Amino acid sequence: MQQSTTPTRTSSFTFTVLGKPAPQGSKTYKGRGVMVDSCKRLKSWRQLVRKTAKDLRPNDWYARLDAPICISIVFVFARANDQYVNNTPGPDRLKPDAPQHCTKRIGDVDKLCRAILDSLSEGVVYNDDAQVIDLIAHKRYANDREQPCAIITVTALD
Repeated sequence: MQQSTTPTRTSSFTFTVLGKPAPQGSKTYKGRGVMVDSCKRLKSWRQLVRKTAKDLRPNDWYARLDAPICISIVFVFARANDQYVNNTPGPDRLKPDAPQHCTKRIGDVDKLCRAILDSLSEGVVYNDDAQVIDLIAHKRYANDREQPCAIITVTALD
C-alpha cells in the first residue's frame, strides 16, 4: 500500500481565555434523581470559552466546522500564597520547597479538557467533539507576569 504524498492543508488559530479554568465531570447527587456539577464556576467558564472562541475565530472558519480537529491547551493557574515567603507573591519570593508542577487541588487535566471540548462544540469551532482526533493538554503555574487562563490552539485538517 502506498501512502499519499499530497500534503494535508491546515488552518489554525490560538486564543486565550482569561480566568481560572473550571473542570467538568464530577457531579453531586442532590436527591430525587437530581445531579449537579460539583464546580459552581463551570457554567460561567464554559460561556466565557464559547464567547472568546466565537469572537476570535477566523472569519472563514465556518467552512471547517466538519473537519478533523487537533487541539492544544495550556491551563495556567495561580500559585497558592503559602508557596511564597511570608505569603507574599513575587518573582524572587518563591519558597525553595514550592512544587514545580501543579498537581494539587486544581483539577484533573481530563476534566479541565472536557469543559473546553464541550464548550467549543455545536458550531462554535466544530460541530461535535468527536471530531477531535488529537488533544495535547498541560497544566502549569503562572509566572509573575501572567494571570490564570487557558491558552487554546485549534487546528483544522483539510
